[in-house]
Amino acid sequence: MPKNRNTFSFLARWPRRAASRAVHLGWAWAQRAGAVTAEHPGRLRFRAIGTGTRLAFPQGTVFGEPWIELGAHCVIGEQVTLTAGMMPDLDLGPDTVLTLGDGVVLGRGSHVIADTTVTIGPDTYCGPYVYITSTNHSYDDPHQPVGKQWPRMEPVAIGPGCWIGTGAVILPGARLGRNVVVAAGAVVRGEVPDHAVVAGAPARVVRSWDPEKGWQPPLRTPAPVPIPEGVTPEQLLALAEPDEAREAP
Repeated sequence: MPKNRNTFSFLARWPRRAASRAVHLGWAWAQRAGAVTAEHPGRLRFRAIGTGTRLAFPQGTVFGEPWIELGAHCVIGEQVTLTAGMMPDLDLGPDTVLTLGDGVVLGRGSHVIADTTVTIGPDTYCGPYVYITSTNHSYDDPHQPVGKQWPRMEPVAIGPGCWIGTGAVILPGARLGRNVVVAAGAVVRGEVPDHAVVAGAPARVVRSWDPEKGWQPPLRTPAPVPIPEGVTPEQLLALAEPDEAREAP
């Protein structure tokens, strides 16, 4: 009798397992087929999209592509919004509005809203749910709903090599220098110098690089040691094993 119950239980679970496997396989196929690349742009017609750049599927809201330039080897996560202009089907003139340099990474759920010029320098990495915008609502007229008032627009420039943490907000007019670190959840406006770390809302500089003194205040942890060239995956796995396992005959 126990064997029969096990048999019936297995038979009852089998259709669900089969359906689950089919769904996962189908979704994996959709992710591959729906990704946007230079070779397979789908419905999107960017002004430029570099070699090796990939927009993961499903994409977020994307419009104004003729005024968007994506460099080479960019990684755009799922549900990332990229827009040029306040709404689709506008003529924004001859110049590029939104530019991503080579090697830019935009984490899942991020938004880049470019109603006027937004430039993200090469090798800038953004964590998930980062919000970068050149537009903000105005509230000059106290008698009108804020959402109905004409917004203010200011260009945004993010220098090369920056790291922007999860949930950070880059506001209109922000100008970030080279290799700037933006802490998770920070709200950045105004100018940030090269080699600075900013945190808070509004963000302020909490650490900066001095050519003579190094990082001020000093870093609390030692710098990571890079993996030497020529190290194989097998050697790395051996290093990860416990000492006892390496010493065993």
